[in-house]
Amino acid sequence: MTYQPGLRLPGYYEYYAAPLKMVSTPDGGMAAWRMSIETGDWEPANHLIDKVLFARGGEVDRVSQQEFVELCEETRARYLQGTGPVYALYETRRAITDAVEREDRPFTLQERALLAGLSRETYMMFEEELRRAGSPGADPSLGRD
Repeated sequence: MTYQPGLRLPGYYEYYAAPLKMVSTPDGGMAAWRMSIETGDWEPANHLIDKVLFARGGEVDRVSQQEFVELCEETRARYLQGTGPVYALYETRRAITDAVEREDRPFTLQERALLAGLSRETYMMFEEELRRAGSPGADPSLGRD
């Protein structure tokens, strides 16, 4: 699809509770990538570009880069299982969110800050692994900004 003037790329979205990003391509176009909840990797989603850009309902929300990173890591922590350092950090994240839910209370400022820091770290770790594996949709730099 051709890039539309006035459209800011990259764009970050929550599309039906799944992370979706739209990025510019080297040829001046744009591409969409949606996270797979089975693998945490990015699947091509160009077929969703018009639906996201012209959404009228409440199932598509544009989010900031920081919110996008947190959404990605909430999703990965919720659906993925494995071994290694990133999964240990996902366990820490789950322990915090489970305690808050069990105690039926809001997150403290310290818990929010810890979750935001964990999100940036695990995002970079996971995306770097995807990049090493050759995933064209991986972008570890988002966790650094």
